[in-house]
Amino acid sequence: MTRAGFVHQALCYGSDDEFLEGTLTFVHDGLDAGDAVLAVVKSRNITLLDEALGNRSRDVEFIDADDWYGWPSRTMGQYNAYCADHGIGPSGASRRVRIIGEPVWSGRTDFEAREWMRYESLLNVAFAETGHWILCPYDAGDLPAGIVGTAIRTHPELALGARESALSGLYAAPAEFYAECDAARPSGMPAGTPANHDGDIPFARGRSAAVRRALTAYAHGLGLPEQRTYDLVAAVHEAVVNAVRYGGGRGVVRLRSAPDYVTCEVSDEGTTVPPAPFPGHLPPEPRGVNGHGMWVVRQLSDLVTEELGPEGSVVRMYFRRTRALTGPGPDGH
Repeated sequence: MTRAGFVHQALCYGSDDEFLEGTLTFVHDGLDAGDAVLAVVKSRNITLLDEALGNRSRDVEFIDADDWYGWPSRTMGQYNAYCADHGIGPSGASRRVRIIGEPVWSGRTDFEAREWMRYESLLNVAFAETGHWILCPYDAGDLPAGIVGTAIRTHPELALGARESALSGLYAAPAEFYAECDAARPSGMPAGTPANHDGDIPFARGRSAAVRRALTAYAHGLGLPEQRTYDLVAAVHEAVVNAVRYGGGRGVVRLRSAPDYVTCEVSDEGTTVPPAPFPGHLPPEPRGVNGHGMWVVRQLSDLVTEELGPEGSVVRMYFRRTRALTGPGPDGH
């Protein structure tokens, strides 16, 4: 079956048979139409699909979900890059990319899970102008009911089996769902060890290099790996540059270190321009003049929250100190 326009569906399954019923025909239809087909699912489901497809599995790219669904903004960037690379067929004509994308929910804190829900909603904006098709399986027999229930609010359609679907009557517009996620985000800086006696690093125009040096020294003092140090310094520096450019020219960096996360907050006197919708969540136009700063911040950070307004703006970046996805997160859960 082929359709025009972007399609984003949730597939709630309770057994191996239901998973295959909802995905196998989807893959066959895509291959028959000449679509690029990518399956990013948990390892057990890779095995199921691979065996059920037989020889046709060689035409599908499989990726273990654990290797793909690290952090929401980076995953958005990976999908955007994949579709850009594979959305052109061998003849040079554009083609549809079909994705079976199964997010990883196990081991997430409440804050982390909420940001993945936000990500699912934002896919509807990021790919709205494309002809791609994303099918998101949810294991109803394994996942908490709250996560499965949210799928019907972040996906416009529900896949009901082979070539069957229905509109979700509880679908929430991305702007509405985004506001709900903002209302539930952690408030204030988490507990932890500050960078110095007062935890503040003031900055102003022409002082960004000093901030970089202070951040580097702080990260090294924590014993962060070099790549983690680079990510932290580059992300916070980008947020500082944005604050200088759009937030009155001065502000403060606050740092906190906890066992699992290092949190960096950049606050300023308020943005001088209205913030774009979903700041930094959506891939910017490659040749666009604006819109790259917050995208870079999100690509380098693990999680980011923002409050942008004329009376004062706060961008808070979270960096996990280990790759593990378990344990208490920045909201203490």
